[in-house]
Amino acid sequence: MWFWLSRVRAPSIAPIFVYYSVIGVTAFRGLWPEERPVMHDLEPSSLPSDFLIKYTELIQENGFIDPQLYQKYNVKRGLRNADSTGVLVGLTRIGHVHGYIIDENEKVCVEGKQYYRGIDVNALVAGSQAEQRPGFEECAYLLLFGRLPTAKELGEWSDVLTKFSCLPDAAKDAITRFPGHDVMNSLARAVLYKYNLDPDPNAMALSEVLRQCIELIAVFPTIAVYSYQTQQHAFHGKPLYIRDPEQGKSTAENFLLMLREDGKYSPLEAELLDLALVLHAEHGGGNNSAFTTHVVTSAFTDTYSAITAAILSLKGYRHGGANLRVMNQMDVLKKKVSNWGDENEVAEYLRKILRKEEGDGTGLIYGLGHAVYTLSDPRSVLLREKARELAISKGREDEFKLYEMIDRLGPQIFNETRDKKRPLCSNVDFYSGFVYDMLNIPLELYTPLFAISRVVGWSAHRIEELINGGPIVRPAFKAVGNRSAYVPLPERKV
Repeated sequence: MWFWLSRVRAPSIAPIFVYYSVIGVTAFRGLWPEERPVMHDLEPSSLPSDFLIKYTELIQENGFIDPQLYQKYNVKRGLRNADSTGVLVGLTRIGHVHGYIIDENEKVCVEGKQYYRGIDVNALVAGSQAEQRPGFEECAYLLLFGRLPTAKELGEWSDVLTKFSCLPDAAKDAITRFPGHDVMNSLARAVLYKYNLDPDPNAMALSEVLRQCIELIAVFPTIAVYSYQTQQHAFHGKPLYIRDPEQGKSTAENFLLMLREDGKYSPLEAELLDLALVLHAEHGGGNNSAFTTHVVTSAFTDTYSAITAAILSLKGYRHGGANLRVMNQMDVLKKKVSNWGDENEVAEYLRKILRKEEGDGTGLIYGLGHAVYTLSDPRSVLLREKARELAISKGREDEFKLYEMIDRLGPQIFNETRDKKRPLCSNVDFYSGFVYDMLNIPLELYTPLFAISRVVGWSAHRIEELINGGPIVRPAFKAVGNRSAYVPLPERKV
């Protein structure tokens, strides 16, 4: 099945940044802080503040829609039904999530399940862990090609991903010359540059789209790590460490290898990061970034534009950035709760968050609750068990127990003052930030790490949309503004 890969040359990934060689990028150099000045924040907007205040008020006045109108016209805001279930807008064979059943129009809560191509993710994880091997490469093969690989196919696939993850010195040098303040933006920019260097970037033939997707899946970890290292070097004056991924290592192992100054990691660290990659690779197709991929692909845009759109969707703190909000809230809680083992003190602080007396004023305990899962999020359950092992090995067991306490107490406290009780469970974001922190992964890479995994799901959804050839996605919006007559310019008055 790999005959077509012979036309995919290693340099076809590398030129993501080689474009800049035409304007003077030379061999790999300039890696140390004494050779490069520290860059400072961009200058603030030059627009006058009074101008912005005036027109901000104007757009608020003319943009407001009475919330009651959404009910009047039965608008499914956020593509959600009145009971918060998702509006059915498509079919997929890629992934499925299960958190409740509808019994005679009544929503019945059940333990959460997650499936990749019909296979329970719990079984997928158990299989790789029982054989003491990484699981992400197998997971990526399953999601992309629709079935589990044989041992030979898995070996070939893993080799392909590693081979096409490497960047030559010239490309590394180019990355160092174009630092970005946000790694997700740098990742999106790199994907768009790749369009300019593809010999057939607008190709819609499945073989070409598959080639493009595989190249992107392979190179995402390298670009993300190099972009982070460049950011830290350019804006914070830190030494720039660039290390190539190594053949024979898993995606998780190479990520830690490239990220860390000494390139070292423990088997448990690699295993836990690999688990996180497996759990984030796909989520039922109904998530914001996967849906974005379907929407943009339905317009018949190119692969690079579709994946870039998904990256920028994931960047939002309501989506891929959610675990950062958990970490920020937990950092404050750990400072304000003097005794982490005192349930009463922890519970009272959670009540203050819900009363908007603490936290960011939203009244939300971040990491609790999910649009689909009710009694449990299987990703949270799997991550929690492995997180316990790492916490013990890192001497952070007390901190892990605090997370477990909030996981247990949070739903109870949330429902204390509510007449209608709502099932609530921790979601994957609750533990993932803590896991990344224990792995010494910087905050700037939390969401890019999500993208490194989820690009597999995006690729599968793009291909599925193209195979099934649906119409362009075009939802309807009801116009509720008042009609008005055109007024000639000399007659206009404010």
